[in-house]
Amino acid sequence: MGVNVREINGNNMPKKPSFKGVKWIIAGAVAILAAANAFTIVPAGNTGVVLTLGEVSANPLSEGFHIKAPFVQTVEKMSNKIQVYETPAPAVSKDLQTVSSSIAVNYRLVSDKSPDMYKNVGIDYQTILIAPVVQECMKSATAKYNAEQLITERESVSNEVKTALDSKLNNYGIYIEKFNIVNFDFSPEFNTAIEAKQVAEQNLLKTKTEQEQAKVVAKTEAEKKVIAADAEAEAILKQAQAQADANKLLEESLSNKVIAYEQIQKWDGVMPKVTGKDGGLLIDVNIDEASAASGKTN
Repeated sequence: MGVNVREINGNNMPKKPSFKGVKWIIAGAVAILAAANAFTIVPAGNTGVVLTLGEVSANPLSEGFHIKAPFVQTVEKMSNKIQVYETPAPAVSKDLQTVSSSIAVNYRLVSDKSPDMYKNVGIDYQTILIAPVVQECMKSATAKYNAEQLITERESVSNEVKTALDSKLNNYGIYIEKFNIVNFDFSPEFNTAIEAKQVAEQNLLKTKTEQEQAKVVAKTEAEKKVIAADAEAEAILKQAQAQADANKLLEESLSNKVIAYEQIQKWDGVMPKVTGKDGGLLIDVNIDEASAASGKTN
């Protein structure tokens, strides 16, 4: 029985696989991936730093939608919002007291400086740049004040630290919006000494206040006595003046006839023992005539 070689070589040989469908699938996936990487969105309050094959572009992207070269360019987002950095800041005062401070720094990164910041420092610029500068400025300012001044002049210390931070960080595009010293803390021994001093000052102030009050009371009493004495003197003066005015008025109103009449009315009939130079009575002639006339009538 013969074998049909044609059947074996033609109909029964397996067919070669076709890659046409796979190519279309790969091409579609690449297209979708390229389209997805052809744009970027920069959120509000951020700046987009463009990297072209790792090279930082000097022109940052603003907020919103942007087209970029897929697979060639990437965009890093840098926040330009106000951020808060809080940290403890140990230091030593001018009088060599150990000071434990808690501080808070409100800062922001300027958008135009974002590419330089990314290129020279990186995204974690708070840890790399801001943190050590804050510690340095805080230690430098604290060393200029004694421990008590750090408490009483806290605002001055804060302003000095903020000024120092601006001078060191502004060139990097970091601006300090606000610097706060949240708390100062000292050793237990120093706190006890401060408390004792405050108690002593309060007692001294109380004593001075009581002394001043006593002086005021004494002065008031003395002024009352002076006022009373002046009033009494014025009353006596007025009374004397009134008496003098009355005497003057009485003197002006008295005439010789009136005086003689009053003498006659008050005479008890006894001849006076005192006589005048001529031996006569100290009675006015007119009075004698009046008496004679009176006798004749009787």
